[in-house]
Amino acid sequence: MSSSQSDWDEKYRLTAAAQSAEPASIVGELLPLLPRGPALDVACGTGRHALLLGARGQHVTAVDWSGAGFEVLEARARAEGIPIRRISSAEQIAKRHHGGIDLVQADLEQLQLPENAFELILCVQYLQRSLFPELERALRTGGFLLFETFTQAQLAFDGGPRNPEYLLNSGELRNAFPGLRLIFHRELRAGQGIASLLARKQRNRN
Repeated sequence: MSSSQSDWDEKYRLTAAAQSAEPASIVGELLPLLPRGPALDVACGTGRHALLLGARGQHVTAVDWSGAGFEVLEARARAEGIPIRRISSAEQIAKRHHGGIDLVQADLEQLQLPENAFELILCVQYLQRSLFPELERALRTGGFLLFETFTQAQLAFDGGPRNPEYLLNSGELRNAFPGLRLIFHRELRAGQGIASLLARKQRNRN
């Protein structure tokens, strides 16, 4: 999803005070199934999911384009006693494996993710189709991808993206990651149009 850094900064400055720190319901529902190894939170925003994972002692790399969003995330992490630091380059992603949150400020359309680096990847309310193969490659064997975002059905409701480019087609998410084994998928049209997926990278078979 293309948008300027200043656009995202303004969005977070205007909404941070009112924005809930509660995770998306799908993340809360599936949390007991999610591995505790190195995690990646894609388009993390103000960090509601990075904080949830960090609070259980998990190392999280949180990536976003907005410095304003990171300011909110840093303040919340410190208030919760979760170690947090900014890292300056893509090469540093997933270099450490103890608890805490690493922040990477980067344009996701330009960032190349490291291969076989994460046991868990979250991508919630963000759609950039060019990232799909990158997310597959960035997962370790046996790792999980949890993905949820709006579908075209959202156009019937208030809020969410209006540009069809940033809305999933019906059934699209189910087939978006052919290299992963589908564990869970659903599409809802009840107050919002949204699709959710949990998938796992298969272990190699001899």
